[in-house]
Amino acid sequence: MEKADDAGVYRISDELALVQTLDFFTPIVDDPFDFGQVAAANALSDVYAMGGRPLTALNIVCFPSGKMPLDILHRVMLGALEKLREAEVTLVGGHSIDDAELKFGLAVTGLIHPDHILTNQGAVAGDRLVLTKPLGTGIVNTALKGGMASAIAVRETISLMAMLNRRAAEVMARFPVHAVTDVTGFGLIGHAAEMVQGTGLGIRFYGDRIPLIVEAADYAEYGMIPGGLHRNRKFWQSVVDIAPSVPRWLDDLVHDPQTSGGLLLACPAGDADALVAALQKQDHPWARIVGEFTTDPHGILHVSY
Repeated sequence: MEKADDAGVYRISDELALVQTLDFFTPIVDDPFDFGQVAAANALSDVYAMGGRPLTALNIVCFPSGKMPLDILHRVMLGALEKLREAEVTLVGGHSIDDAELKFGLAVTGLIHPDHILTNQGAVAGDRLVLTKPLGTGIVNTALKGGMASAIAVRETISLMAMLNRRAAEVMARFPVHAVTDVTGFGLIGHAAEMVQGTGLGIRFYGDRIPLIVEAADYAEYGMIPGGLHRNRKFWQSVVDIAPSVPRWLDDLVHDPQTSGGLLLACPAGDADALVAALQKQDHPWARIVGEFTTDPHGILHVSY
């Protein structure tokens, strides 16, 4: 808990441990099937971020039965089930309640060898920071709510949010990764800050290398900013140093709260290029080295451009 890791791990024996996590939220896309897929991918991600293999899942449903037809819930659950089948995860049940607002998610149980657990800390000075998916889901979804998002941006965003981190996790297992987390509600800055908190390390971000969703920078410039972005910026401001050359839209995007974002990996410098190349071959063309861990500035996340 003190490291704000992505999931809980319970050792069963010297060679087996359970990885357990839970996540659910209100709809962030219009189509119920898409919402189910995104919610499932998001819930599964925390197991992948620990280096584990998800095995079973339980639905968590809050549904306004007096306001919505049951067909909507049916499509949400079909979307989730399709994503679970893709992940080779068995749905073993769940629980539902009548509520004023639709909410959906999953409790997921996975398996891992106790000696192979990856946490969000463990990076060493000189390690490179690799990001597997582009940023901008929060901003694009805000633009969608405001009626400004293009069909292209919306399709890309939904596809990215529904994309499993399974292949990225399988690739990272072949490399000497020192630390990993997934980028979700705290944004790139917040989850990177957790990787260095209390370690004596800092991070230098290469702002021009950070992958972004198409049109996300434009929407940020238009002011399509989710409330969570402002909260992230305020919460982490004491550990963030934004260079004067960094455009405001990039400042926004590194704080943008993500839904079902990519993995953020700390990897030795000598292996980072090969890791990125392997990720790009496995359906992650956006994978980039976006920064490096340093001892100066320590405890600070410096973003340049």
